[in-house]
Amino acid sequence: MYHRLFEFFIERPLAFTARAATYSSYKRRNTIKVFIGIAPTGTITFISSAWGGRVSDKMITQQCGFLQLIDPGDVILANRGFNVHDDIAIRGGRLEIPAFTKGKKQLSRDEVEKSRQISRVRIHVERVIGQLRKKYTILAGPLSISLIKRPTDNNATTIDKILV
Repeated sequence: MYHRLFEFFIERPLAFTARAATYSSYKRRNTIKVFIGIAPTGTITFISSAWGGRVSDKMITQQCGFLQLIDPGDVILANRGFNVHDDIAIRGGRLEIPAFTKGKKQLSRDEVEKSRQISRVRIHVERVIGQLRKKYTILAGPLSISLIKRPTDNNATTIDKILV
């Protein structure tokens, strides 16, 4: 399974605390993040609730409920810099990320091949996410702030109800 966090642009919240919680320094805009798991066949196997853009990818992964679904022997593919090896290993899974040359002049033949295989799967993941954005035009954003959190939303926000 491949997993990825992806962000949706949202309107700028009026409340300062909401603005701070949703500001993504990487995207330089207010966003929400969603954790998505996709099988090699392109089937979406997991979608988390939405999180503010300021929350780290690691924290979302640890708290969204995905890790509890990992069975011994599962292989999880992810992007570089996704630092949850230990969390996955505790549950008997294995995290595979593309190799990188940090501290080396070049990659070994095995590392290059492994990275190519992961990249082939990643292309399918990006295609699935693109299809989601195309099919559900509301996700093309920016999302209305009224979809994020309203006083009448008890457990799930409106965007969570749309996504999940």
